[in-house]
Amino acid sequence: MSLLAIDAAMEPAPPPTESGSVGALRPPLPDGRRTRSTIRTLAVREVREGMRNRWVLATTLLLAALALTLAHLGSAPTGTVGASRLDVVTVSLASLTIFLVPLIALLLSHDAIAGEAERGTLLLLLAYPVSRTAVVLGKFLGQLAILALATIVGYGVAALAIGWNLGAAAWGAFATMVGASILLGAVFLALGLLASTLVRQRSTAGGIAIGLWLGFVLIYDMAFLGLLVASGGHSLPPLLIDALLALNPTDAYRLLTLGAAGTGGLTGIGALAGHTALTPPILVGVLLAWTAAPLTLAALVFSRREL
Repeated sequence: MSLLAIDAAMEPAPPPTESGSVGALRPPLPDGRRTRSTIRTLAVREVREGMRNRWVLATTLLLAALALTLAHLGSAPTGTVGASRLDVVTVSLASLTIFLVPLIALLLSHDAIAGEAERGTLLLLLAYPVSRTAVVLGKFLGQLAILALATIVGYGVAALAIGWNLGAAAWGAFATMVGASILLGAVFLALGLLASTLVRQRSTAGGIAIGLWLGFVLIYDMAFLGLLVASGGHSLPPLLIDALLALNPTDAYRLLTLGAAGTGGLTGIGALAGHTALTPPILVGVLLAWTAAPLTLAALVFSRREL
């Protein structure tokens, strides 16, 4: 969508007067409706730019290719573990998601603000009656739509490839994994947007994004595992372990998906899920909080940023 169409898209067409002509005076949109219309317009613009840059196609094909590979290779041992093929595929895709979806989300969002500022299009966008908070939310929702579409299509193809006539429990665990994967992506989209508002160069934002990925996906869990090994796994109070797990969104995702019924017995974290106070509703709340906090901070920082 052209930037020049944003202003026109924010308001509906003027109502006709009693004589049938277009009225010169029209009631303004309420602030709430105007803001929602602006956010929706910006989100659509973000999706169209993603399609023009082939982000939607690239991420969908990547997820589908890897998911199909795991579906055909990962479901081979089901005869020995006594689980359905879809359960094994769900565990395999959840493990893939932990590494891949956060990286895709950060690549999508890290230059959302800094990149537009470098290209000069951000000043043009803000010349229209668009609030900075609406810009952040619109970009987030548009990028989330791209990521959700790629995840649903990519993983759905893999699930259908191994057979659709499986048990309801297996499909429930798979649906939980897909929904949690989108929510995990939302967390890292928000973190990427925050990084993009904090710096002025897209290269710096990219460096921060890679650091966030390494920190949450690799380094944090290595440090957590080292702490458990050093303590012998017995001296740490359960409340502290729950807090440490909640401080990393990827660990919350692990507990939510790999500890679910039907797949918990296939992973080591399934045993941990039975001895933690982090129930699925709490884990969903943790992921939502991890999304809302950086997104709110990004909107606050951007609202005070000098361009």
